[in-house]
Amino acid sequence: MNQRGYYSRKVRAGKRTYFFDVRATRNGDFFMTITESKKKHDDSGFENHKVFIYKEDFHKFIHALKEGLEHIHTDLDELDIRDINEPGLHVDTEEGGDMKIKYPKNGITPC
Repeated sequence: MNQRGYYSRKVRAGKRTYFFDVRATRNGDFFMTITESKKKHDDSGFENHKVFIYKEDFHKFIHALKEGLEHIHTDLDELDIRDINEPGLHVDTEEGGDMKIKYPKNGITPC
């Protein structure tokens, strides 16, 4: 399958790196892959896990993500939802187009 890349972003979060890629199939259908990459414990390379999200599932994926965050906020009292949209949590572009998330000192921290 010939996959054309339309968007790619790398996000560093602690010891993990996430890659968000938008691609298209030969038929022109768009999909997103989210790849988690982390160094193996024995320093023999990287361990990668990939999730494919197809366009017919985008709304379901976003809805489930929002519900999960709301559950953490409401039922577990662990996250202030406002922190996600406030300027204290932002993404800086590094050289080469990489992105690094900066977390507020009193807010969210990476897993």
